[in-house]
Amino acid sequence: MTQNLSVQQITAGPDTFPALLQHHAQVRGARPAMREKDLGIWQTITWSQLEQQVHELASGLAALGVLPGQHVAIVGENRPRLYLAMMAAQALGAIPVPLYQDAIAAEMLYVFQDAEISVTIVEDQEQVDKMLEIAEDCPALRYIVYDDPRGLRNYGQTNVLAFDRLLEQGREHAASHPSYVDDAIAAVKPADTAAMFYTSGTTGKPKGVVLTHHALIDRGLAIQEFENLTDREEVLAYLPPAWIGQNMFSYTQFLVTGFTVNHPESPETVSIDMHDIGPSYYFAPPRVLEDLLTRVMIRMEDASAIKRHLFKYFMGLARQVGVRILDKDPGVGAWDRFKYGIGNVVMYGPLRNALGMSRVRIAYTAGEAIGPDLFVFYRSIGINLKQLYGSTETSVFVCVQSDQHVRADTVGAPIKGVEIRVAENGEIQIKSPGLFKGYYRNPEATAESYTADGWYHTGDAGYLDTDGQLKIIDRAKDVGKLADGSLFAPKYIENKLKFFQYIKEVVAFGADKTEVCAFINIDLEAVGNWAERQGLPYAGYTDLAQKPEVYALIQQCVEEVNADLAADPKLCGSQVARFLVLHKELDPDDDELTRTRKVRRAFIAQKYGILVDALFQGKSHQFIETEVKFEDGRTGKIAADLKIADAKVFPGNTRKAA
Repeated sequence: MTQNLSVQQITAGPDTFPALLQHHAQVRGARPAMREKDLGIWQTITWSQLEQQVHELASGLAALGVLPGQHVAIVGENRPRLYLAMMAAQALGAIPVPLYQDAIAAEMLYVFQDAEISVTIVEDQEQVDKMLEIAEDCPALRYIVYDDPRGLRNYGQTNVLAFDRLLEQGREHAASHPSYVDDAIAAVKPADTAAMFYTSGTTGKPKGVVLTHHALIDRGLAIQEFENLTDREEVLAYLPPAWIGQNMFSYTQFLVTGFTVNHPESPETVSIDMHDIGPSYYFAPPRVLEDLLTRVMIRMEDASAIKRHLFKYFMGLARQVGVRILDKDPGVGAWDRFKYGIGNVVMYGPLRNALGMSRVRIAYTAGEAIGPDLFVFYRSIGINLKQLYGSTETSVFVCVQSDQHVRADTVGAPIKGVEIRVAENGEIQIKSPGLFKGYYRNPEATAESYTADGWYHTGDAGYLDTDGQLKIIDRAKDVGKLADGSLFAPKYIENKLKFFQYIKEVVAFGADKTEVCAFINIDLEAVGNWAERQGLPYAGYTDLAQKPEVYALIQQCVEEVNADLAADPKLCGSQVARFLVLHKELDPDDDELTRTRKVRRAFIAQKYGILVDALFQGKSHQFIETEVKFEDGRTGKIAADLKIADAKVFPGNTRKAA
């Protein structure tokens, strides 16, 4: 099956990021471009001020010897000055390389060596220390520039430079070379590399994804047109800038559309800052939405019996008619609309406010598949949450759900300029103006990512339904079959389990096996709150995870999912027959998750092979000792005798799926 859309070039105004910045400074110079919360007070930077600071910073980078085509690493949380650094690098024709701020030094070493980073601009002392740790093995690294000076007063290295000092050098350079930056901006072309993002490395070493100004801006313009975005949108930038999803929303889209981006004071204050700003355009991966829902459910469990009863009643009503009302379905009766209106006053409105989403006009989720129950929850309370589909290599936007055509089981139709086809093996393949230029210094991987006739391999399995909506089943390499030939889609099962507030992470196994088994991570906050209400003492995650009462709680969740799966003709054979609760949380520092918290399935299967074998061999418990890494670089071991539990499997609906 193939769906072809005419590939239309989207062109409107400036076609490079430095040119876009100049445009906004001229057209909306007095409008707020960025805000940052500092010591509880929001500080505003206008577009005119932003352009001036970027100009000075670009001059400073030029004084450090940064040249077109060179790579500049950006490391830290969402901070205006780090965004300025990306813009300044692009103004010189250099290439910003955002890195995950929570990555350990050893992880950064590979990127610094691969990209031959010469200058890095970091947030604070923690990041400076990482840079100094790897500097000896990175001969190309000449300067480390830091934003936050706390703790760095006594650092005497000549190559460690304060951001303010770099701005001073920029002003000095501009005085002696007044046209240098403007000439550099004029030399930047749409086909030049705008940024490089490293993949999460779920199957090996990260690869540098090279994206041009044209690819990124084209996709930004496509979504601006699709959603009628304006310069009045408010966006909260709270996710890692190194993730293409956040970068696309709060950097590319910001410079394409000219709206205001707000930077929270810290990761811990995001919820409060959401209330302050009231974003109109919001983006969150499923894990963030899961965490928000978990907090809501914890608060409801601590509420009075009357409030719990009202919550249960009105959420039941929301599931019945809320999504239909949001989609403007004329078939919803007046009585149901009246009851929902009351619910909006007493329950849904306060709930949206508690989530910081009272003003959200458009909310997107992406990064991985979202559980249908979680998706429906947000839409049922009146939040216009939609799914989109894409990847780093595609500049994010491939498919987007349009208003009133939103379904939990699709990721929308191809957006303007995109062509999609489904290969014989079920893999989704695409053509798009947003496709990457290639993998940095890896022509073999670049060639392997395309078919012989020029279509990009997404690696995802799915199909286009009769409405032209794309359905993603799973990663193509993860979709398999059980020993009896029935479909096994692990991500689908995992997402259904993760809807429960007590379950944080799941890894399902079953390909070529007679049954499905699973590892489960409990949510320490949710289960800890539950344990306290039960009067159940515990001494930490490992102790709590192995409590018989916790196993009984998780078993209820598993069996509820099994009952749902039993009604699905395609997946009734994928019910979870056995499970265990892991003795530790899966962690990116232990290589079990990527920095975007995607499960490294093959690595986990290998690392915990003894547990996988125990599940399928029918054992009732298994001892394991696991090495873990701490944030300060030390290692330790966690040992436990893990209980393995059986779950009830229900008779399946074996009728042939249509």
